[in-house]
Amino acid sequence: MKIRQFALPQAVRTGGYSVGRALQLRRTCREVIARPLSLQTLSNLLWSACGINRLEGPFDQPGRTAASASNSQEIDIYVLLHKAAYYYNPFAHSLLPVTEGDLRALAMGPGQAHRDSGAPARLIYVVDIDRLTHTRGYMEPGLRHPQIQRSYYFVDTGLIAGNVYLYASANGLAAWFHNCNRARLRTALRLREDQRVLFAQSVGYPRKRAAESAIIE
Repeated sequence: MKIRQFALPQAVRTGGYSVGRALQLRRTCREVIARPLSLQTLSNLLWSACGINRLEGPFDQPGRTAASASNSQEIDIYVLLHKAAYYYNPFAHSLLPVTEGDLRALAMGPGQAHRDSGAPARLIYVVDIDRLTHTRGYMEPGLRHPQIQRSYYFVDTGLIAGNVYLYASANGLAAWFHNCNRARLRTALRLREDQRVLFAQSVGYPRKRAAESAIIE
């Protein structure tokens, strides 16, 4: 089977609960069923995570829904689905094929396999160190220091993951931010030497529905 690149439908930026209600409902849910996400839901989710929300952002490049150090935009999302792995291109709002096969099990860290209920989508957060050291933004000295780089890309990953949590809670989805098999994912995703796998986040539908009816799309 040859996997193909495909454009995502335009993200729907309305609907769901209010920000206040989403914050009230935000939680980690590890009990995720295998029901697939629709392409529209996946589109909305990825745009919410770190999509383009304005064409004129800091330092003459498009702005994103999640902030980053000097607008370096150094965190990439790889999307693991049941048939293939993809790279999310926020500028074209599309999924680029990386490799065939189901890599979702690699998104689980040591001791977490027993909690794997087959979430339909797993997001893998990967830092591109080259973007920090060659940022188009303000080149502060710390961006070339490994320890300071770590502080920046961990914070930037957390900002994206927080967006995912809010989208999930506002739209009746379950989300879980967790560790992963970094070594095997690095090989499977064919990453460069200056790219590093950081964390994973599983997203799907909760096994147990909340007492209040969820708003879907």
